[in-house]
Amino acid sequence: MVNIFDAMKIAGFIADMKSRNFSTYGQWIGITLVFLCIALGISNLFHVNAVIAFGIIAIVQGIVLAFVEIPVLLKIFRVPDWFVNIIQKLDDNWMRVAFYALMAVIQWLSIIPMVTSLICLAILFTINALFYGIAGLTHQEFHDSKVVSSYDNNEVPADAQIRDVI
Repeated sequence: MVNIFDAMKIAGFIADMKSRNFSTYGQWIGITLVFLCIALGISNLFHVNAVIAFGIIAIVQGIVLAFVEIPVLLKIFRVPDWFVNIIQKLDDNWMRVAFYALMAVIQWLSIIPMVTSLICLAILFTINALFYGIAGLTHQEFHDSKVVSSYDNNEVPADAQIRDVI
């Protein structure tokens, strides 16, 4: 049975897909990449060659992507100020193009020692860079998904208050 909160999230997702804003599409692919990076990174730790290093890098990429695509995590977890500043600089389509292109290049390099499932990450990082690039070229403003960031930053309690509650 779907409760009203879940129905609102589903409706918000559908509204995001109908928005024709490529930065919103990029954010949803980025959220998917969080889980894929961690899962595929772990599954590639069982190789006996240099793929292990790329598996570890994929896990780290997944963790960083979680903070990039789900900004409320910066309020929940204690992270250094320099990290928060870097993540906040990525609130622009062109900065995200560069970020995802760099991530894609790293995972494309993973096919040098051996072609593994990490190629899926390379392809999705490339597609995501293209989505943010299309949003930049068509002058669409950077847009967070209403489902993921459905909070007003002024209404969110301070970092310490959130950590005390948790």
